[in-house]
Amino acid sequence: MIGSIVARRYARALFALAQKQGEKELKAYGDDLARFVDVLEGYPDLIRIFRNPVISVNEKKEVVKQLLGKIKPNKVVANFCYLLADKGRLDQLAEIQVYYAKLLDDYQGVLRGEVVTAIKLAENVRQDIVDKLEKQAGLQVVLDYKVDPEIVGGLVLKVGDKVLDASIRAQLQILKENIKRGE
Repeated sequence: MIGSIVARRYARALFALAQKQGEKELKAYGDDLARFVDVLEGYPDLIRIFRNPVISVNEKKEVVKQLLGKIKPNKVVANFCYLLADKGRLDQLAEIQVYYAKLLDDYQGVLRGEVVTAIKLAENVRQDIVDKLEKQAGLQVVLDYKVDPEIVGGLVLKVGDKVLDASIRAQLQILKENIKRGE
């Protein structure tokens, strides 16, 4: 919980700084953070190094410098990463990046979600779903599509903190519960 609060504060601070510099920087900073987090995910031991109090700040900064050399980010993002090293918050970089992306989506009017179906959907069906959701929400909708044969049929739509489970598996479960209760 504390990590999330701290991550949100750092993300908001970087977002506010990017906002002052313009629309182009908002996206660029988010892209740079995402690339840095992708590099970190390739080396899971680095998070343990960043959390280790025995390793000095200067050693952590040297690791960050080498990682930044691979992605060549904006100078502000690089300095932000060094600030995180100074404050002992490098281990929260993934959370910061996720919250920054959420702030960017909110700012740009983008709604992200996920559609799970039993079979792969045709492109025209995918576009129909997006079009209907955009019309209903009044926002740009970006969906990830996944296939899960266990839902049998129908779909499960997750957007934000809302879930619409219109799968056959869910309908069968409801029917099963009704039969158990004698309804």
